[in-house]
Amino acid sequence: MSANPTGPLHMGNARGGALGDCIASVLDAAGYDVTREFYINDAGNQIEKFGISLEARYIQLLKGEDAVEFPEDGYHGEDIIEHARDYIRQYGDVLLNMDPEERRKKLVEFALPKNLTSIRETLESYGIKYDVWFSEQSLYDSGEVEDTLKILSERGYTYEKDGAIWLKTSELGCEKDEVLIRNNGVPTYFASDIAYHRNKFEKRKFDWVINLWGADHHGHVARMKGAMKALGLDPDKLDVVIFQLVRLYRNGEIARMSKRTGKSITLSDLLEEVGRDAARFFFNMKASGNHLDFDLDLAVKKSNENPVYYVQYAHARICSMMRILESEGIRPPGVGEANLRLLRKTEELELMRKLAEYPEEIRISAQTLEPSRLTRYVMDVAGLFHSFYNACRVKGEEEELMKARLVLVDCTRTVIRNVLNLLSIEAPERM
Repeated sequence: MSANPTGPLHMGNARGGALGDCIASVLDAAGYDVTREFYINDAGNQIEKFGISLEARYIQLLKGEDAVEFPEDGYHGEDIIEHARDYIRQYGDVLLNMDPEERRKKLVEFALPKNLTSIRETLESYGIKYDVWFSEQSLYDSGEVEDTLKILSERGYTYEKDGAIWLKTSELGCEKDEVLIRNNGVPTYFASDIAYHRNKFEKRKFDWVINLWGADHHGHVARMKGAMKALGLDPDKLDVVIFQLVRLYRNGEIARMSKRTGKSITLSDLLEEVGRDAARFFFNMKASGNHLDFDLDLAVKKSNENPVYYVQYAHARICSMMRILESEGIRPPGVGEANLRLLRKTEELELMRKLAEYPEEIRISAQTLEPSRLTRYVMDVAGLFHSFYNACRVKGEEEELMKARLVLVDCTRTVIRNVLNLLSIEAPERM
């Protein structure tokens, strides 16, 4: 996952984060050695804009709003004002007489770590922990961007035109060539992206790289694969999962504002309103390539209409059943100790067949990079368990049949818990 660290995480980050984390968990379960990585976009235009926005707010707070015009394309969020206010609180007006470039640098150095800390904390409350936080700026500091451009040039894939350096992506399966270095000498984000992927394949020796990109980056896929080919790397070892937009609904209408703040809904706002479990489950209910309508009212409902509640309730119901039986000295036997041939009713057979599909669901989910299979699967398991529960008694049956049914119930609990654990969703024992 990557995000612009100039402000709070938004709905695109929310969906991409949940998808990426669950894909990583599924691959882990399928036997892959997985590294979760967050790419910090801490270089380039957005950081320059961040610095200019902070500077404008800093000057306005000290000298009045008319002292300087706020840039139209700047970051207008309250967080920018808060950062400027915090800086003044700690250091006063020490930057006022400083060179503008140095002033912006100081403000970015002050505010950026605070944003990154906030992003980390939000993601951890969302159930996501990254193994690596990779800085885009580090690619410039280490000289890797420069080295990568040199390699592309030596391999004959670059040329100069209108004062800019271009990559011959039209020779690499793309419609047109792309700029690597602008005519002002500043590299494009495409240049650092190429260096970043070279770092993963060449320097860190990853066998397979999977990126999660929003739908607006769709056209970037062929360019990046072409760039890998130009570097002599295998483009087929790079997979990009494109995820579509999220529309939030409240009271049947599109929700654009947070209940709490009255401003654009951030990931933090979403977690506060519906909780981590509902957020993660809902974001993984549809295939990544499909638009997602997220019903905020449904996500907090404590009823079977709410899919995550429905699944968690099935798990809690089994745990409750087991507690009651254990209080009477009845425990589920081992699989080998029960005569499972006694399970012949339609509801029993359908539930068993569905449970047996679990390993295959993991395999296909890993192969297709689609964790939405698992949410659908666990909903099916919960539905079949509820049907079994209504049709088949456990306690009070003849002992051998009771034992067989107890094994089936316990296996259902295990499978539901395993899927929820993969999705980093709680499997409650009481509800």
